[in-house]
Amino acid sequence: MKLGIVIFPSKKLQDFANSYRKRYDPHYALIPPHITLKAPFEATEEQAKELADKLLKFGEEHKPFSLNAYKISSFQPVNNVIYIKINHSDELESLHEDLHRFTDSTPEYAFIPHITIGQNLSNDEHSDIYGQLKMVKVNVEEEIVDRFHLLYQLENGSWTVYETIRLGKEEK
Repeated sequence: MKLGIVIFPSKKLQDFANSYRKRYDPHYALIPPHITLKAPFEATEEQAKELADKLLKFGEEHKPFSLNAYKISSFQPVNNVIYIKINHSDELESLHEDLHRFTDSTPEYAFIPHITIGQNLSNDEHSDIYGQLKMVKVNVEEEIVDRFHLLYQLENGSWTVYETIRLGKEEK
């Protein structure tokens, strides 16, 4: 089975992202707007269960943190992806790095926190759409992230939550 680890932002930020994704992102119907912490990887059903159990403890070691989306950017010329840029924070960077150490993996790309709003665009489409969107003001206030999610991919290509991991220790 294919797994991934993500943060889902607030409904307000998801709605803002989806207003563009429905037009420019062919993955719109497959997964809600998200920040990828760990790119998709293969695991058996048993490995997924073990990982979910371990991640519940791992989450206790990280405190909730604030997240701020602040502009629209692009990965061009590397690829024609348009995204909402998320402020780099020490807490987010630490969560990403610790997650990769914890899962004994190395990220394929440098960590650039973002929410994809357009992808698989031709050069001309990218140029035209990005030219318009880079002037859009991202007017979403800072939000608190207190959880992340282990996802799995269904046969139809869509993603669904396998386990939700809360950050910080639960008050008892």
